[in-house]
Amino acid sequence: MNTSRKTLTMADVARRAGVSPMTVSRAFKTDSSVSEATRQAILKAADDLGYVFDSTASNLRSQRTDFIAVTIPSINNANFADTVRGLSEGLKPRGLQILLGYTDYDMAEEERLIEQFLRRRPEAIVVTGGRHTPRARRMLENAGIPVIETWDLPDKPIGHVIGFSNAQAVRGMVDHFVAKGLTRIAFIGGDTTRDTRGADRRNGFVAAMQAHGLDASRLIAAGVPPISMREGAEAMARLLETLPDTEAVICVSDLSAFGALTECQRRGVDVPGRLWIAGFGDYEIAEISVPALTTINPFPRDIGARTAALILDVLDGKQDAAAKIAISPELMLRQSTG
Repeated sequence: MNTSRKTLTMADVARRAGVSPMTVSRAFKTDSSVSEATRQAILKAADDLGYVFDSTASNLRSQRTDFIAVTIPSINNANFADTVRGLSEGLKPRGLQILLGYTDYDMAEEERLIEQFLRRRPEAIVVTGGRHTPRARRMLENAGIPVIETWDLPDKPIGHVIGFSNAQAVRGMVDHFVAKGLTRIAFIGGDTTRDTRGADRRNGFVAAMQAHGLDASRLIAAGVPPISMREGAEAMARLLETLPDTEAVICVSDLSAFGALTECQRRGVDVPGRLWIAGFGDYEIAEISVPALTTINPFPRDIGARTAALILDVLDGKQDAAAKIAISPELMLRQSTG
């Protein structure tokens, strides 16, 4: 039995709607020369037939691809998901779509993805973080399209930047703890050679402790990013066994902080009576845990929304100079730190 079917064309839609194929093409491109009544009749005809407009040829003629390339380190991280959501919502009214690439905190993989994306000529490219391999940086510098680095404030940006200082955000948390009289503070983090933003948070912790004249050596590794709740619990177990006099611990993320909190509960360690715990990210789990976790809100959805607005301004010719938009993270004080 021959199961092949003839591919539907604009001519099929035109015959059903009683118009020319050119009018069908204009209707799908929302050309103002097509009346709304005619457009609706054409869209109904296409819907009845199950026809999907192929924009490839049109895009080749106009040299537009109508997609934005985006790289993120993790697909199961709520913060990055919120950034992509904000970006998608901001681009949707203009019909721009997102082509998403997942780097797994690997700069070599980011380099590969950037090359693949640029071969498809996106309207713009959004990358997470401000550190890249030398080759990735060269490709971005010579891409000829808007480049937006997010979630960071690099010293030498490639193009546009929308982000914040991860180091400064954690320094603010340390300053708050010290102001409350705490001096023996630890940091739980991951492999700093992969997670550059996590490395910045750790560096911010060390710099803040040293600025206060305090011991900055209470650093507990927790595995390869992204750090899981289990790894946070295991790191807390090591901390309690090796540095039992620790008064507070700052974790690289809320997931690791939640794992640390559950390990304290298993061992009967009172939080915050005996030990303060804080995270980073303001995930949903931070607010609903018992006790609720003190954390830092980096406003990930706002990063995405502002990135979308910047892209539209650049594509519309309203933004010529490289933009540097600083987000101000907020310290969310909750029950886990008293």
